[in-house]
Amino acid sequence: MRLYALCDADTLRSRGVDLPAFVDRVKGRNGEILQYRNKHGDITQIKNDLILLRRLWDGFLVINDHYELVPFCDGVHLGQEDLIRIDPNPERAIKMLKMAIGEEKIIGLSTHNREEISAANTLDLNYIGLGAYRATSTKSDAKVLGEELDSLAKMSKHPVAAIGGVRLNDTFKYVTYHVIGSGLLSEDIG
Repeated sequence: MRLYALCDADTLRSRGVDLPAFVDRVKGRNGEILQYRNKHGDITQIKNDLILLRRLWDGFLVINDHYELVPFCDGVHLGQEDLIRIDPNPERAIKMLKMAIGEEKIIGLSTHNREEISAANTLDLNYIGLGAYRATSTKSDAKVLGEELDSLAKMSKHPVAAIGGVRLNDTFKYVTYHVIGSGLLSEDIG
């Protein structure tokens, strides 16, 4: 299992966990990628958090949504709606994004079904997020794929990060990364 840690500011705040403590947890689990997500912070706070995370974290650091902050990290992870906001044509959106952030930066895209994976296969991405595997409290409207997730992952030409309710002990055949967020905050991780 390769760990992709989702560092969600709202979840950390609600559990009284600071960024250094979360990063220590990720390092203790040999994480490879850390994605910072802050849906309610202002841009200055998000930038300051990225600067702090960059000092604490030597692995890949990815920002959720805020591609304008990519100079402070290694790349960006976007949802389907975020890509469409850049341009309704996904190929053009990715080209525009690469012009804005640079060719060397990582781009990940969330996918949820066969059609979105097929479309992502035509795009110049570094990986896709695929899910939700289980229901989660942070994405109450997500369609749960359950065991179908692994067979859908097989369709992707890109590395796949399983998202949504994934646990450290879950096993997949065609998934590259387990995306774990609040599960890393539990005291009972084994």
